[in-house]
Amino acid sequence: MQKISCSRMILGGLLAGLVINICEFLVDGHLLRDQWTAALKNLGQPPLGAAATASFVVWGFLVGIAALWLYASLRPRLGPGPRTAVYAGIALWIIGSLLPTLPAIGMHLFRYRLMGYDLALTLVEMVAGTVIGAWLYKEPAAA
Repeated sequence: MQKISCSRMILGGLLAGLVINICEFLVDGHLLRDQWTAALKNLGQPPLGAAATASFVVWGFLVGIAALWLYASLRPRLGPGPRTAVYAGIALWIIGSLLPTLPAIGMHLFRYRLMGYDLALTLVEMVAGTVIGAWLYKEPAAA
């Protein structure tokens, strides 16, 4: 089995993170902004500020790198290409978005519709980011 190309994994992960961050900006920063502001107000919290925004940007890039690490790990088993990247993106979404959101849904912290929209759109952004980031990933040539 070939070694993972760490530089390509990070490069592809940063590209995936960029896609994820752009989608987050469009979805949560614009499309769902008023709903998130109202939800936070209902919890007695202020609207998101610069520190929270910065943490989400860092999160997006780290998720992108994790997506490419998972893709690179799955390639020897499932083969290179977009299908494997889609599987990696879905797996990452389950672990990084769906499972952590379930307790918040169970505690009724946010409206079901907001959580549903957010989960669906996060699935799209994680899969799209992983597929686009995987396009840059190449393993080193065998010695």
